[in-house]
This record gives sequence, C-alpha cells and structure tokens, in this order.
Amino acid sequence: MPKLVDHEERRAHIIDALLRSAAASGLHSVTMRSVAAEAGVSVRLVQYYFDTKEQLLLAAMTRLTTRMGERIQRRLRTTGASTAPRDIIEAVLLEAVPTDEESRAFHLIHTEYAVLSVTDPALAGPAFLAAPNEMEAFLAAQLTAAGATDAPRQEAVVLMAVSAGLGLSVLLGQRTPEDAVAVLHHHLGRILPDR
Repeated sequence: MPKLVDHEERRAHIIDALLRSAAASGLHSVTMRSVAAEAGVSVRLVQYYFDTKEQLLLAAMTRLTTRMGERIQRRLRTTGASTAPRDIIEAVLLEAVPTDEESRAFHLIHTEYAVLSVTDPALAGPAFLAAPNEMEAFLAAQLTAAGATDAPRQEAVVLMAVSAGLGLSVLLGQRTPEDAVAVLHHHLGRILPDR
C-alpha cells in the first residue's frame, strides 16, 4: 500500500527550510536549490509545491506572520497579562523586539523581504501589506478601547513605526533588546499612563 503524503505538512517543511536558510545566510542568498538542500528534498519537489521562488517567499511571509501571532498569544498567556487593551498593546509591541533567536530571525527575514519587495514587483503588493495593515487596525481598536488618544489610527501608525525602528536598531547592534524594551515602555507610559 502506498504511503499517504500530507501535502500541508510537506509544504510547511519546505517553508521552514527556507526560513532556516534565510535566518542563517540572508534572504537574498536563498535559492530553490538551497531550500531543497536544507529540507533534504529534491529541487523538483520544492518546485512541485512552489512554482516560483516568489511563491515560496510569499508563503514564508504568511508563515512568519502566523508565528508572530502565536508568539503574542503565548506571551499574553505566560506573563499572565489580562485582556486589557494596555496589556495587549504591550504584548504586541514587545514581540516586535528581537530578544531571542526566533524573533531575531523573524525581524531579519521580514526586514530583508521588505527591502527586496521595493525593487521586485512580484514580492510587493497587497499580500505583503495585509498583515501590517491588520496590525495597525488592531492596535487602533485597542487604543480606542483604552480611551488613550483622540487619533487612534495615527497613534497605531506611530507605534508600528517605533517598534519596527527599534527592532532594526537591535538587529544592527545599535541598542540592546533591553534598551529597546525600555523605550517601548517609556512611550506606552506616555500614551497609556494608567500604570
């Protein structure tokens, strides 16, 4: 009897191989061949699931976004944070600071993808911007619920820009994760002074 193949599991295995390769040597150096080697499969199998490198990269970005959402949920559970808007906003922003290997890989790959998408139309577009746009709307809703500002959408944009900038500064070695976290806490204390 032939072995049944779990196609979603195999796709995930290939995507994870791309993420490991990109975290180790940069997204720019990833090829279908290097992903196949990392996954321990043939190039033909990678191409069976992903016709182009761009399709594989888009799938990887979707997976990164899903993982970040899972990390935010885990952070809320493990810290015992409430479902108060301030705690939720803080969990989202703290997850935006590369403090461990997984979050460092996320930020490195996401940043490199963003830069590549500026010059490669196949990588740019609504699919890449969907997650940040959803996060801005989510943060704006949390800020509204907290009654923190009369311009929640604008403040959400600022929070996203601050967290992205701090994440990049940690990747570059400009500041430590602890320094970045302190800056985030300082800014949150200014717009949500209830603590």
